[in-house]
Amino acid sequence: MNRGTGLLIVGIAVGAAALLWSALALGHTWTASEPMETSLFGVWTVPYDTQAPELSLLMAAIALVLVIVAAVARIDRRATNRSRRSSDRSVTPLAPKIVMAATRGVFSGPVTVTVLIPAHNEEAPLPLTLASLATQSHRPARVIVVADNCSDDTVEIARAAGVEVFETVGNTEKKAGGLNQMLVELLPGQGPNDIVMVMDADTRLDAGFLEAGVARFENDRALMAVGGLFQGEEGHGLLGQFQRNEYTRYARQIRRRRGRVFVLTGTASMFHPLALRTIGENRGRTIPGRRGDVYDTAALTEDNELTIALKSLGGLMISPAECTVVTELMPDLRLLWRQRLRWQRGALENIGAYGVTPQTFRYWVQQLGIGYSAIALSSFLLLVLVTLLSIDRWICFPFWMGVGLIFMAERVITVWRGGWRARLLALTIIPELLFDLLLNIVYLEGVLDITLGRRADWGNSTSANLKLAGNHSGGGLER
Repeated sequence: MNRGTGLLIVGIAVGAAALLWSALALGHTWTASEPMETSLFGVWTVPYDTQAPELSLLMAAIALVLVIVAAVARIDRRATNRSRRSSDRSVTPLAPKIVMAATRGVFSGPVTVTVLIPAHNEEAPLPLTLASLATQSHRPARVIVVADNCSDDTVEIARAAGVEVFETVGNTEKKAGGLNQMLVELLPGQGPNDIVMVMDADTRLDAGFLEAGVARFENDRALMAVGGLFQGEEGHGLLGQFQRNEYTRYARQIRRRRGRVFVLTGTASMFHPLALRTIGENRGRTIPGRRGDVYDTAALTEDNELTIALKSLGGLMISPAECTVVTELMPDLRLLWRQRLRWQRGALENIGAYGVTPQTFRYWVQQLGIGYSAIALSSFLLLVLVTLLSIDRWICFPFWMGVGLIFMAERVITVWRGGWRARLLALTIIPELLFDLLLNIVYLEGVLDITLGRRADWGNSTSANLKLAGNHSGGGLER
């Protein structure tokens, strides 16, 4: 289904845009009118036009949006509730009802954390990553650097820091393959009170991350995973601020969802061993992949795929506001393009592999939203450009200026936690719209690559690595 996934989403988006355009063309006749003029501060004469869409048209558009949002939320909530109440061990073995029944009255001791850090040539960022683990208020019991085909000093730096090193053998399946090799050895010895954390080698945990995550597991025996919320490091100029604004908006979105997870981010996530073992047991049976593998080595965005796998098996997961990390950003457009193309194509391939199910429905809607956004934003910017080239004087439209002010306020409010630089960039609007247009072009290339069956091979990354994920952000940023 992969090759048809992108075409299906784009086809629906184009069809929706065409229907909307047809409805507008048939339902309203636009007539030219002579603009009026007013004096501003007694100095400037400002022409303006009060023309606006008909009220009935506006109300119909608002009603349509509310109906779609409510329907998606209802379907998503219904799927979640059914999963939580499920007693079908063959389909949802990780459902809370099943897990709670199996662990009722059992205390296995205090929670311990084993941290796995997959690393390919990560000598530059690794010391800061290890330092952030050493300063945790809840110290990990073990830290293991999974060194995959390293040709730099990654192994030596890890050993000098006093942590364990696992060197992969004959791995040709990148991060997923390296982690699978490690987990085959680790999981059999993990008990009910043990937690496995996987984090990127260029990520720094905030000091209370592990303590907050452990508390969540201790307070909810059915919890299978805790994901982190990521913030971008400082620097990298305007391009860096674009990315930080994205991450700030994504974190706000998750907080508003009370931690309900879109993606268990690869930057840092904690897992119950039962969840990882159950995924391996069900690969090739009820979920895609090779039997016994925790991570699907065929997935470009294995962390996004792992999230869908857990949801498909009924697993309960959360991203608490207290679990935050700082991660590296892409320093130039070439690396950013490669990173986002991998994210976007991986997300499309993941939902194509699982098909349309109650657990993947929201992901399909997110991708449809991105497809529609690509059409709407490019059409808007083209219209603005044509208008600027064709007019001989500027005419104010109070209605559309009001809409623009609402949009501006939303952009600023959603990055407020990011500081004054984030707010200032959001206030200018156009630069961020152009950045969004760039991401839409990446989306379209991902669709084209999948449709044409182009081979996806980015090779291994450097310390400014290509993080893995899956929405966005139009439908939500997924890392």
